Amino acid sequence: MFAIDVKNFSKIYKSKFWKPNLAVNSINFQVACGEAFGFVGQNGAGKSTTIKALVGTIRPSGGTIELFGRSVLLPESRVGLGYAPESPYLHDYLSPLEILQMGLKLHKVDVKNEVSHCMEWLERFGLADVANKRIRSFSKGMTQRTALAHALCIQPRLLVLDEPLSGLDPVGRRQVVDILHEYKSEGGSLLFSSHVLHDVERLADRFGLIHRGELRAIRSQEDLHNSVGYLTVHTRGTSPVSGMNLLADGRYTGEVPRAKLWQQLELLRSAGHEVLEIKAGADLERVFLELIADSQ
Repeated sequence: MFAIDVKNFSKIYKSKFWKPNLAVNSINFQVACGEAFGFVGQNGAGKSTTIKALVGTIRPSGGTIELFGRSVLLPESRVGLGYAPESPYLHDYLSPLEILQMGLKLHKVDVKNEVSHCMEWLERFGLADVANKRIRSFSKGMTQRTALAHALCIQPRLLVLDEPLSGLDPVGRRQVVDILHEYKSEGGSLLFSSHVLHDVERLADRFGLIHRGELRAIRSQEDLHNSVGYLTVHTRGTSPVSGMNLLADGRYTGEVPRAKLWQQLELLRSAGHEVLEIKAGADLERVFLELIADSQ
């Protein structure tokens, strides 16, 4: 049984003059229990539409979606589902503590001390000091962190997040990534979307690449690293070296064929460069851009 099982899912919207607009075209993918799956695509590619169907806010035009073996058309399929949308709407007259307490009640989660449990999650997301303030006074990042704390405080067996790091500053992004890593390490299942490819590489075991409503490919981290026969080398130095491009602050980067790595490292050593990183394989951005180019 999969945490998520999507079979031939399609969604058609009515646009101007009732013309059909095919937002998602017959996609298939599964997310195993305990797996982190990244959903990657440009804005308008179909990520949010698929996620809305996963959590039951829209109905599929075709195909089926199951959560832990139950159709998403059944309300009981969403028991234990934590969800945070891209732009969360939270009742602005409530406080973060009230939002989390409401979540526990709606999901019928039984904890020893409700306030203590909620405050623990607010502390983790850096919101303990504003636990009793009204949401209406919050920035976008604070609202996003409140929504994420709400999704996790219900002790979900499945977490579905649409652009979870949107609107967060660098410290907040690192904090949320660490929390999601911990959630996954404890056996939680995770599906999240993002158009920030670096975030996906840090979190996902596998990623689905969606473009213009079609799932172009599914890749694992191992697939990504073994997809091409070169390595990316990052160095710092004062002298230019053939094959290396100057970035900033004396840093250089270059793509080196695996068979020529030691030869390149010798050139770098002779030029007095310090090796900062050697990264195997392609990055997600390159793979995604290549797939988009092939489809045009």
